[in-house]
Amino acid sequence: MKPTLFRVCLGEGCSTLDVSFPAYFVMLLVGFCFATAIAVVHARRMGLNPDVIVDLALASLLLGVIGGRLMHVVADGHFWDYVHACTDPSQVDWKISEARCATEQGQWDAAAGVCHPATADCFAWAKFWQGGLAYYGGLIAAALGAVWLLRRDRFPFWKAADITSVAIAVGLAFGRMGCLLAGCCFGRASDGPLALSFPAGSPASEAQHLAGHLERSELPSLGVHPTQIYESAMCLGIAAVCMLIVAPRKRYDGQVFVAFLSLYAVGRFLIEYLRDDERGALLGLSSSQLLGVGLVAVAAFIHQRRSRRPATA
Repeated sequence: MKPTLFRVCLGEGCSTLDVSFPAYFVMLLVGFCFATAIAVVHARRMGLNPDVIVDLALASLLLGVIGGRLMHVVADGHFWDYVHACTDPSQVDWKISEARCATEQGQWDAAAGVCHPATADCFAWAKFWQGGLAYYGGLIAAALGAVWLLRRDRFPFWKAADITSVAIAVGLAFGRMGCLLAGCCFGRASDGPLALSFPAGSPASEAQHLAGHLERSELPSLGVHPTQIYESAMCLGIAAVCMLIVAPRKRYDGQVFVAFLSLYAVGRFLIEYLRDDERGALLGLSSSQLLGVGLVAVAAFIHQRRSRRPATA
């Protein structure tokens, strides 16, 4: 991941202190701050307790990381890799170049053209800071935690869902820009006017080298669809629709959340066709597409149930 460097002024003079943080998590935290601020302002305008929203945001951040990591481990096609990383590292095939294998201090298997971990690691599945979070897993875990927290604080659940929908969409927009800086979640090859080329050694270069499209992974990638930018723009558009169109006209509490859930699931379903990074698949669809279909059904069910109850003042 591309590091973010901070300059710190020490004593009478200033010197550079290189404190590196993964770009993805920097953008994730920036998005979290913006999203929390939006939700707090919205709650105050509605005359609701903003402290509950802050508690909800912090709990959602923690549960979102846990749920996102677990979903990645289970549903993104790497479950047995994490098992074998503990029991038998020789069965773990890292599809990276020989040069990258040396950098990662792995063992190169020339016959198979893959890299194996040099040592066993029974906690590899928990190292989320090394990459690997599935958004839908975080959403589900955060939603379950929100049910308990809001009931405990006697805060109206569906009003909270409406308040946080716009905030979540804005936070996602920042998160996807973090993906762009990290180089993950890249798209299929493209020669269109919006195509991006990632630097040498990036995940896109590695994937294209292994697919035979690049001579070496130490070359910049071929042009690819900037799917991270597509999704970031989509999330900002969803936030605008929810805030400016749906919220002022909502007929029941929870309608903004239904709109967010439906629009995101459909948009993500379509963008998945343009992505080219490795992830789980079933029935010709990615795990995110399958979950998206389920979430559209959930949104339709909520709409059918909640539309019978008018929104409260």
